[in-house]
Amino acid sequence: MISQVKNANLAAVKAADRIDADYGQQRLLVKRQYRIRNMLRQILIYVLLCVVTLIVIIPFLWMVSTSLKTTVEASTYPPSILPSVPQWHNYADVFNAVPFLTYLLNSILYASAITIGQLFCCSLSAYAFSRLTFPGRNKLFIVYLATMLIPGAVTLVPSFIMMKTFGWLDSYLAIIVPGIFGSAFGTFLLRQFMYSIPRELDEAATLDGASKFRIYWQIILPLSRSALTVLAVTTIMNVWNDFVWPLVMLQSDSVTPLTMGLSIFTSNGTEQFNNVPLNMAASTMTVAPLIIIFLFAQRHFIRGIAVSGLGGR
Repeated sequence: MISQVKNANLAAVKAADRIDADYGQQRLLVKRQYRIRNMLRQILIYVLLCVVTLIVIIPFLWMVSTSLKTTVEASTYPPSILPSVPQWHNYADVFNAVPFLTYLLNSILYASAITIGQLFCCSLSAYAFSRLTFPGRNKLFIVYLATMLIPGAVTLVPSFIMMKTFGWLDSYLAIIVPGIFGSAFGTFLLRQFMYSIPRELDEAATLDGASKFRIYWQIILPLSRSALTVLAVTTIMNVWNDFVWPLVMLQSDSVTPLTMGLSIFTSNGTEQFNNVPLNMAASTMTVAPLIIIFLFAQRHFIRGIAVSGLGGR
């Protein structure tokens, strides 16, 4: 009787061990399958990212390659990927064909002045909407934010009439002044970021006798560096690539930015200005400053987008 009980217990233990072993094998199998699925998912994501990167970067690489070709090489079919002999003089010829340096300095002036104005005005209004309390604050912000829904083409003609009335047509003021007083997008971006800054800092500064403007200037602005970088980069890109507004407001070469200068290469009917390599060389020099700016500011740019909520989080 006792031996039968022992045998039964031993059989039960062996059965339990087999069940545990089977369960462990199943867990290992499930973990292995999960790792494989996760690895395949990551490989698929990287492949898609590589494809998208190639789609984005190939036109730029083709532009650089064409800028170093001769006119004959640029018009041959099938086209060659690389130039047989790089024509570096194409970049110097751009400066001889048009006052490219003047266009470049004008674009730098417009982008710098408007960016500085945007950073100051947008940060000041964002500070008021996020840190100060006054009657109708939220309603006023909604009305201000609603101006983003108005298409730029609707205000183009009234703005042109205003610039003509002020006597600012064909001058630096026509480009700089309308853009320096902030934007709804910039105010919204900085306001969302400033909401994440603890209010205890304001209270501590107030107890130490700091004024509202001092709190804004010495506490809020330094902590908003990432969001300010995002606004600065987006503003520089918008001003640098703007074409319609300068086209309507400007005529003289002395105040023409790069975007209008590039149009000369295609709008002029002479053989010199229909030179595709020269056109690509001018385009490359126009795009290069934006790429350099983004490479230097990308760390703050990405962090600012993530923290301000523009990344979809």
